[in-house]
Amino acid sequence: MLLVRRLDLVANVSALTAEALRLNQKRAGIEMDVLRLELEIGRSGASAQLVQDLHEAEERAAAIMDACAACEERIVAAEGDIKDVDSSLAATDGN
Repeated sequence: MLLVRRLDLVANVSALTAEALRLNQKRAGIEMDVLRLELEIGRSGASAQLVQDLHEAEERAAAIMDACAACEERIVAAEGDIKDVDSSLAATDGN
């Protein structure tokens, strides 16, 4: 039973890690958009559309950063669960 639980937890950590990578890639893309918009504003001035686009990109970046942090928290919790299962497995090996 503990081995099945451990396998499930490891699969969950793997899925969460994949999600974290996807979110980080998305964040990097949005950060590139922010930089591009900032450069454009620096070159051509702060038109209303550019400022609005920049503000929206910054909001998307903040939302992705929050999602990344939440995902990291879930990974840490799942890794803690694996540690608990490992401790239980180690205790049963001695008996």
